[in-house]
Amino acid sequence: MTTAVPPAKASRREWIGLAIIALPCLVYAMDLTVLNLALPAISAQLDPSASQLLWIVDIYGFLVAGFLITMGTLGDRLGRRRLLLAGAAAFAVASVLAASARSAEMLIAMRALLGVAGATLAPSTLSLIRNMFHDEHERQFAIGVWIAAFSVGGAIGPLVGGLLLQWFWWGAVFLAAVPVMALLLVLGPKLLPEYRDPDAGRLDLASMVQSLFAVLAVVYGLKRIAEYGLDPRGIAMLLAGIVLGVLFVRRQRHLPYPFLDVTLFRRPAFSAAIVAYALTGLAMMGVYIFMTQYLQLVLGLTPLQAGIATIPWSVCFTAGSLLAPRLARHWGARRVMVRGLLLAAAGFVVTAMVMAPYGLWFLVAGMIAMSIGLAPVMTVGNELIITTAPPERAGAASALSETSAELSGALGIAVLGSAGMLLFRLWLGPAVPAGLDPADTTRALATLGGAMSVAGGLADGGAFGDAARTAFTDAMRVVAVFGMAMMLVAAWMAQRLMRDGGEAPVADAGLDEVAGA
Repeated sequence: MTTAVPPAKASRREWIGLAIIALPCLVYAMDLTVLNLALPAISAQLDPSASQLLWIVDIYGFLVAGFLITMGTLGDRLGRRRLLLAGAAAFAVASVLAASARSAEMLIAMRALLGVAGATLAPSTLSLIRNMFHDEHERQFAIGVWIAAFSVGGAIGPLVGGLLLQWFWWGAVFLAAVPVMALLLVLGPKLLPEYRDPDAGRLDLASMVQSLFAVLAVVYGLKRIAEYGLDPRGIAMLLAGIVLGVLFVRRQRHLPYPFLDVTLFRRPAFSAAIVAYALTGLAMMGVYIFMTQYLQLVLGLTPLQAGIATIPWSVCFTAGSLLAPRLARHWGARRVMVRGLLLAAAGFVVTAMVMAPYGLWFLVAGMIAMSIGLAPVMTVGNELIITTAPPERAGAASALSETSAELSGALGIAVLGSAGMLLFRLWLGPAVPAGLDPADTTRALATLGGAMSVAGGLADGGAFGDAARTAFTDAMRVVAVFGMAMMLVAAWMAQRLMRDGGEAPVADAGLDEVAGA
């Protein structure tokens, strides 16, 4: 009888290495939010056009999403540590150049380079965790720390930006990343292991181009539809991206070393984790854009007060990410995901019940339930994704996970955001005062902010303002109901697809067995 050798425990070197890995993830998330506060100063100094200002904000996220699959595959081929360090160096250089930009065109170019460099961080760091932590419990905790770093970075981005702008010029918001990347470049070679697939074939440039332009077209199309409705250009870009995506997937089936191993989707746990991850991102982003407006335009909170109101979301999400390994040890991966999704569904239900005068408390309670429920789903889901994939494809698998999150977030804003605003227009339309100027009518029906601005210019605008707030609140409630439905679908799929992988808790069977690999 052969006794299984337990996996080696991580040493102090691995845990310090995890801290080094978490820092660039925090900076990556900060860069998605930190720029917003600097836009007035950038506009005053660089005088960008409206289109240029939009690209300054958006191009970073566009290129991060577009290059994730490429960078994940490159890390498996060239070396995950090597790619991470190269990306960190490029990120530091681009940050310095962005901070010293003297024109809008230069700032857009440097934000684009930041996006390409940022795309190396998530897949490289997550796949390195697979190599550093062999015990499933330690690996789950490490992934929880990894996810918590993104959450904390997104939460403190506006705070850090505000503090820097209080004392320095707008370029300082970019320089905050430089010491973190410098620390990674100094300590990374000493603390992080190197791993690459020794049997990797040549890089398929056609696949790289197809994946890049497919993701870019889909994200651009969804964002344009979210902003302009069923705009012909947005629809054309979305359809073009879908066609390129189909061609990309078909090409992968005939490559000896594909960018995307489509056979992974035959594994029930992998499919369940990807679907749950995508649906949570879709639902969460779809309702979150309504929450932020509700706090300020319906409840009348200041930006600072609204930011404070979202702190419980970030704190509970971080706590849930770190608590997930303990829950998985006692319940098993499947139960953690299913129960987390059900708790998140309850959070959406609470959000759908917001009503005066307790709207703030309902919203905060809903956010807490959502964050506590979704954090373990993302932690365990990412663990399943990278452990069901072969070790040599962990980089590509983690890139697929992050790409699904980016696309689903954009889809949530486009689909749920557009559906919610359509309901807002339908319900507010009958309350528009007779004889209102057509331009003001269009502005009032476009956004809640526009409606409140128009109401402020009316002699008796109080009733119209109240109608706008009521219509927006009702639209947010409907979007929250859709979010609840998505959580229930994800829970059902996790329950059904992961059942075939075994019922044993993670502590007994390990996630590889739960995945049915």
